[in-house]
Amino acid sequence: MLFYRAALPLSHQTLTFVSGLIRTHCRQVGSPWRRLNPGQQALLVLVYLRKGEPFAEVGAGFEVSTTTCWRYVNETVELLAAQAPKLRAALRKAKRDGLAYVIIDGTLIPIDRIAADRPFYSGKHKMHGMNLQVIASPDGTILWVSGDLPGATHDTAAARIWQVLAALRDAGLIAVGDKGYHGYDETGNHVITPYKGRNKPESQKDANRAHARLRGPGERANAQLKSWRILRKLRCCPRRAGQLAKAIHVLQNYEITAG
Repeated sequence: MLFYRAALPLSHQTLTFVSGLIRTHCRQVGSPWRRLNPGQQALLVLVYLRKGEPFAEVGAGFEVSTTTCWRYVNETVELLAAQAPKLRAALRKAKRDGLAYVIIDGTLIPIDRIAADRPFYSGKHKMHGMNLQVIASPDGTILWVSGDLPGATHDTAAARIWQVLAALRDAGLIAVGDKGYHGYDETGNHVITPYKGRNKPESQKDANRAHARLRGPGERANAQLKSWRILRKLRCCPRRAGQLAKAIHVLQNYEITAG
């Protein structure tokens, strides 16, 4: 096996943040000695998440076994995901911060599955994956990431499962969503979607264009998640998609704060 030096486009503050979580956890569980110290373990995990390389390759670079690498990553991802805000808390904070609205959008995390796994197959994207719901601020900052659902789940069904509408009502916020959420909020008071159908009058076309401009930054939020290559195609258990996305949400927002 060949080895090489490589750069990781993350700040030193993020490394310090993750290593601090690991160090605190080690004290709590009584694990004073490990093959890698907290700083090295944190770097290993960041490399895995950002680069998306297999456990065997990442572990070899840090001179640990594949099993140890897997254990370090799973442990740290759980610690990071626990820092992610809950839906209602995230929306209440958005209201306190004076946001006029939020953006809701679904994204598919591709997975390595065979054609027989129909629940994971998304007809919209023509691939197997896991459905995640993402709520972002008007500038595209990620506010909340849901757990994972099979890729065949429609965005409207996913929003119902995670009770997004009830949380929006409680927070007194409105959300802007694409046509995938049409009919989710029958009153139209909290989830606003574009007009559907052909041959729409010019007024509706203008409204849809304005709606698209408001909704656009939501795509940026999903792009931020997938800039971490591990989410471009999962080769681990599909049910880890949500926890990985939550961990990356915490890291991504910490990067913005640290920058």
